[in-house]
Amino acid sequence: MAETLLSVGVDIGTSTTQMILSEISFENMASSYTVPRIEITDKNVIYKSDIIITPIDENNAINSDDIKAFIEQEYINAKIDKSDIQTGAVIITGESARKDNAENVAQALSGFLGDFVVATAGPDLESIIAGKGSGIHQYSSKHHNLVVNIDIGGGTSNLVVFKDGDILDTACFDIGGRQIKFDQEGRITYLAPKVKTIVQKANLGLKIGHYPDKDDLLYIIHTFIEVLRNAIGQGERNRFYDLLITNKDLSFLNYKDIKIVGFSGGVADCIGNESFKDLQFDDIGPLLGSEIKKSKLYTENDVVETTETIRATVVGAGSHTMDISGSTISYDLELLPVKNIPVIHLSNGDVSELSRLPSIMTEKISWHTSDGIKNCAISLSGYKNPAYQAIMALGDALLLGAKHLLEADFPLVIVLENDMAKSLGHYLKSRMKSSEKLICIDRVIANDGDYIDIGEPIARGEVLPVVVKTLVFS
Repeated sequence: MAETLLSVGVDIGTSTTQMILSEISFENMASSYTVPRIEITDKNVIYKSDIIITPIDENNAINSDDIKAFIEQEYINAKIDKSDIQTGAVIITGESARKDNAENVAQALSGFLGDFVVATAGPDLESIIAGKGSGIHQYSSKHHNLVVNIDIGGGTSNLVVFKDGDILDTACFDIGGRQIKFDQEGRITYLAPKVKTIVQKANLGLKIGHYPDKDDLLYIIHTFIEVLRNAIGQGERNRFYDLLITNKDLSFLNYKDIKIVGFSGGVADCIGNESFKDLQFDDIGPLLGSEIKKSKLYTENDVVETTETIRATVVGAGSHTMDISGSTISYDLELLPVKNIPVIHLSNGDVSELSRLPSIMTEKISWHTSDGIKNCAISLSGYKNPAYQAIMALGDALLLGAKHLLEADFPLVIVLENDMAKSLGHYLKSRMKSSEKLICIDRVIANDGDYIDIGEPIARGEVLPVVVKTLVFS
């Protein structure tokens, strides 16, 4: 019989902030005579908040108090208490992720929203979440093809490429509807830094406080569109291509084969929608959308209709960030939930030389000890069908490498890709002091630089909800 979790998603974007609530269903797909195999079977959005303008204070910082007040009211509207929330994500996206206080806001909201809400941001993760929330990930899985989702928001455009539902690559560009903003009378109030560079190098007449020349605006917009075409291997390289890259462009070899495109983000609502006026939202979003519809980016590709546009990222955050552990796991219940534990990853090469493994672990743990020792989750692939001697040898090496963590009274958190957490966990517990605690889970992939949250048990204690995320504020 299916059970459900309530998940919250919050997207604090360059232009807008919004929230959704989802029900995530899971059930045991194994027969009565085999090891339980718990799988997520359905994800259903049950509540969508109003969409508000992201509150920015006079210091150009995110106003967390206003966001808290907005979320509190939406909880009331949805008739839920934050104690009902069991998983979810706060995504600070686009230019908002580069605000000086972005990390502090994310951490504050993480505790405020509920015990198991995570704070995540970063262009790569944003691209993936938007691609899943838009429905393009599912489209690629169903049709077994190569497809790119382009999520065009206020400050950035996030690209993710899927093939057969697998993620091949991501990219992000400083292209969005609020790269240029206007007052109620149509005068320019804001030019993004990279737009200023284009204005200067192209000798355009766009100036803050002045009315814009339509041709100058179209020059910026057509530059944006050509760069997006270039990003998927189409058209002659625009001279401002490198300037507009946020963190990286697409690098996989077959990107020139992309002919199927999906659009999400706020600007996607303006593509082909003739009811919007050019400067209706005091920015270039409607004009950018209408020009995309006329461009080769649209006319020379097979454009797939997305299931979500402006809500793609928040739907992805609320419905697609959580996974569940395997069922052969070992844990001390009183430790759960745990939040925001940095991950150190041990490669197969590291594990192949167990005599060196403790020193490798000590070095990697030191990455997180600049201001005092912190707990770390130890991630590794583990072994397929291991002999017990191999489990004993690995366990001894892990305990030696984690010596300083255990001495500091931290629980030992082991994250395995292969199904061996119960046997390894039992061996580790047999060698640990009675006061030392353990969480050992499997069927989870986490890498250096990731952070992990592990929730309270579900499915009668057989599995744990897990969120692996990247905290990137740059």
